[in-house]
Amino acid sequence: MTLETYKNLDYRHLQRMSDERGMLQFACGSMPDPSSGYTVDDNARALIVVLQSDWEDRVEYALCYSRFLFRAQRSEGNWRNWWLPGQGFVNDIDSDDSIGRAFLACSLGASNDINEEVQQFCRQMVVKALGEVRRLKHPRSVAYSLIGCSKLVNSFPEYSRDSFELAKKAGQNLTNLYFRNRVAHWRWFEDRLTYCNAILPHALFAFYSIKSDKKILNAAQDSLRFLGDQLFARGYLNVVGNRGWWVRGGEIPLFDQQPIDACSLVLACKQAYEVTSRNEFREMGELAYSWYTGKNILEVPLYDSESGGCHDGLTPDGLNANQGAEAVLSLLLATQAIASIKQAEKQDSKKIGTDNKIVL
Repeated sequence: MTLETYKNLDYRHLQRMSDERGMLQFACGSMPDPSSGYTVDDNARALIVVLQSDWEDRVEYALCYSRFLFRAQRSEGNWRNWWLPGQGFVNDIDSDDSIGRAFLACSLGASNDINEEVQQFCRQMVVKALGEVRRLKHPRSVAYSLIGCSKLVNSFPEYSRDSFELAKKAGQNLTNLYFRNRVAHWRWFEDRLTYCNAILPHALFAFYSIKSDKKILNAAQDSLRFLGDQLFARGYLNVVGNRGWWVRGGEIPLFDQQPIDACSLVLACKQAYEVTSRNEFREMGELAYSWYTGKNILEVPLYDSESGGCHDGLTPDGLNANQGAEAVLSLLLATQAIASIKQAEKQDSKKIGTDNKIVL
């Protein structure tokens, strides 16, 4: 697998992990584990993948994933995250992050013309969820909702004003969080880096796309550059390991490294490149993507060409043998993002007099 893989996305494992209810959570090796159930987190990511694809079966799967999200949404607008065989929906792993992810997926579906039924499901869920989105406080859940609102402003006219006001509140909260916590050698939103870190600058770049403000852009660029400086220090991507996370003043844990974190960085770089046209973000995104292809601490690819899946991560003992939903969806989302970056790069190269300057 090379960087050119973005030209031919492999949906075989996504299909294997999906049935009439939705996308299963875990796999044993490359075989789906039905006992693990289904989550809103994974079905939201799966919906985004198929909405952005030109896959011939995308309508069938978009309907499947949007119906799962529709069934999982409570009357007050939030989502039950986990469905288990024999039990139905349980509350064990409900989270604000899952609300933010589901809202983001539905925001994309609300403006996508892939299928009228999918669009109507998503629009109903967006409207019902707006009140819940207003109360989100955790930085990552706020970031997911901010990206969703930034999409809705220009694509869902009936709720454009509401979406902009929500985006404005969320964007100001994240921007203020950054400037309250940054110091000379720690340009970040919190005193630690944990999972999906790049979603925070990603959200600010998305906000900047609908509200041009130098303060927002500075926070987005400085935090993404800080992340890149730290994670590419060895010349290749080392995402923050989940064995303790990275606390300011401490060492970055190297394991376990998970595909969702590499994906988060690729997506942030895509958004940054779209907004700024700066080649540094395109190059950072391409280097982050090569983590999947073997340019990583273990020098092994995570993509499994036999199954079409992606290994669940890098451990001190080697590849995680399992290939769950989160991993393959992360790979697919990252691959789509690289394809978008490549297309934007071609368009930018045709512009006469392009010098990557930003007019503020």
